[in-house]
Amino acid sequence: MLQFGRTEIDAFAAVARSGKLFRYSKGGHCDRFERRYARFLGVRHALLTASGTQALTAALGGLGLGPGDEVIVPAHTYMATAISVLAAGAIPVIVDVDDSITMSPQALDDAIGPRTRAVIPVHMWGLVCDMDAILRIARRRRLLVVEDACQCVGGAYEGRMAGSMGDAGAFSFNYFKNMTCGEGGAVVSNNESAVQRFRCMIDCCNYFWSGIRSDAATFAFNGARASEFEGAMMNAQLARLPGLIRTLRRIRNCVVAGTGSGGPRAGTYHSPRWDCGTTVLFQFASAGDAERFVGLVGTGTIPLNTGRHTYTEWDPVLNRQGGHHPALDPFRMPQNRRCRMDYSKDALPRSLDILGRTVMVPIRPGMTGPQVSGLIEGINQAAARLAAAPLSSARRRKAGPAS
Repeated sequence: MLQFGRTEIDAFAAVARSGKLFRYSKGGHCDRFERRYARFLGVRHALLTASGTQALTAALGGLGLGPGDEVIVPAHTYMATAISVLAAGAIPVIVDVDDSITMSPQALDDAIGPRTRAVIPVHMWGLVCDMDAILRIARRRRLLVVEDACQCVGGAYEGRMAGSMGDAGAFSFNYFKNMTCGEGGAVVSNNESAVQRFRCMIDCCNYFWSGIRSDAATFAFNGARASEFEGAMMNAQLARLPGLIRTLRRIRNCVVAGTGSGGPRAGTYHSPRWDCGTTVLFQFASAGDAERFVGLVGTGTIPLNTGRHTYTEWDPVLNRQGGHHPALDPFRMPQNRRCRMDYSKDALPRSLDILGRTVMVPIRPGMTGPQVSGLIEGINQAAARLAAAPLSSARRRKAGPAS
């Protein structure tokens, strides 16, 4: 959670005092947020969900994906991206990331097979994918595009809001995101028929309460609604978001400029003027150098070491345990027999190499001028010490890449 204050507390208290906690109350907070967020993103529809995982699952199911389909996901994303594919009954196919630590467009193109129906580009750590390249490939290969913008709330790619460029987009509003209500999410789209199915996947009785009915989108699904508490808090948070993102970008750009000469090699940014600005990327010759840099600076994270964000830690996927009952497990469904499921921890060494020698330095909106200057100085000093005493080639081989 980046910012939270009296505005959110007052909004929360107002809902409690009103006694109107159910999201379908007339003129409710959830409805208001959905309209405002759709306008903010430049899409026709936004629907609140209970989580980012639910938003992704609703997007995939709403677009008609299911058993017999493959969906391409990147090697570096929170495990929920792949889990949502399984929840829809489809099979995730995992592909390499590039130096941006987001999906490699070339890896996407190379991985498309006869059963591939969709791709989920994931905007990770506030950084955006190379969406022009991914959308070109998707159009040429006739793939659906579901943007996972769960970690890029408020970010954009060349002026187009993250989550608004594909057939559907998904967001998370849990505690760690730029905009939060503790837990929650949203699914967005311009596809009218898909949106009716999204509603059913979020709440199979939504038409009873809302009066918005579509016989084609009436089916059983175990969804979960947001409450007016989440809606009220999200309205307060949305008012903060544009200024928050501007502050983050300004600080991030200052750090990038201050470390650009003689500092460590900068990572790849696909749209630095428009992404969230929450992360500064540096890349090193080896995983060992990356580890030493983090120790010298005293801040920063190596993406390979972030647990469930790298495919090697997706145990239910690697072990092909996709459901609580064999008949509902996508890995055992006869329709998926011809789908690719050849997972292994060493399947994508290029991704593991990149993730092991990359360092992410976080940016926070409350950083003062002296703190920013101190961070820049610390980064440059650490880079100078690394340059003066590099790892020997033997130690470098031993240090990386990790798996």
